[in-house]
Amino acid sequence: MSDVRTAAAAAEVVITGIGTAVRGLDGPGQLLEPLPDGHRDAADPVGRLSGRGLRYKDRATKLAMVAARDALRDASLTDESGGLTVPGESVGVSASTNYGNADTVCETVSTIAESTYLGTSPMMLPATSSNVVASWIAITHGLRGANLTLCNGPTSGLDAVNWARVLIRSGRVERMVVVGVEPDNPAVRQVAGVPALFDGAVALVVESSLSAGARGVRVLAGLGPYARRGRHADAVSSVRAVRPGPVGLWCVPEHPEGVRAPAAGLGAAAGSVPVHDLAAVHGSASGALGVLQCAAAAVWLSSRSGAVEEVVLASAGTGDAGGDDASAALLVTGGVR
Repeated sequence: MSDVRTAAAAAEVVITGIGTAVRGLDGPGQLLEPLPDGHRDAADPVGRLSGRGLRYKDRATKLAMVAARDALRDASLTDESGGLTVPGESVGVSASTNYGNADTVCETVSTIAESTYLGTSPMMLPATSSNVVASWIAITHGLRGANLTLCNGPTSGLDAVNWARVLIRSGRVERMVVVGVEPDNPAVRQVAGVPALFDGAVALVVESSLSAGARGVRVLAGLGPYARRGRHADAVSSVRAVRPGPVGLWCVPEHPEGVRAPAAGLGAAAGSVPVHDLAAVHGSASGALGVLQCAAAAVWLSSRSGAVEEVVLASAGTGDAGGDDASAALLVTGGVR
């Protein structure tokens, strides 16, 4: 391993940019606030896109493109004209979505059933691939680093954040755009079977602290330990065993009944951590939830002046306590230790 890779592996991985594409939200700073009345009637964030080729992109892709563009700008990785300020091969994409292109897939299947493959469009068929979201973000911005998509159930968003960190610490890339997106449309409502769905995207730029320091950009938060286990309690215990300090906020999984957070700190009663339920605010967020949680955690930590002793616990998936196949936990920290 080269000296550069050795240094990257030893460095912290931090959040340096956030972007959102959610009706009723003007930006990431409102992630911890209740949505305003009538937010579903607010301007569609997809309307902020322009240019050719949008007709053939599904809603999830367009929402993700808005959030990713804003996150890149927020992290000073693009200039005023939208051009990259760093080499394209130094930036990768990690996307999380469980239902992203379900509408395109369902429409294509119906078309083939009615008219055979001759009725399909060569412009639409590429959009049936599950990696379409990450691919279009990379193509749009010239990001030539590692590119992956996770469709991993309720833990998918936190898994995507962790894989971004793994790629950075292994020296594959210097920084990653992490996007969580889910659309609300008839196909997704039918597949998901839930009454209230999240319709939007959130994106993070994560990079090594060495990279952030060399670029002279602000650090919004740090990524602490991560674990994925069959039981929620085991996932939480695993990350707290690595960093046992006080937890200031708990971003809970969807349907958190039956799972408990640890004590806020030594001497505090179990389950005493203040909670924030993003799914209760935005609707069932599925693969987007973990990325939403990390963005909200960074906003909360920024409001606390980013003190390194502050920690937010993000957890997605209830594990066997709620019937999910797994649970993931990640600690988001106040800057770099």
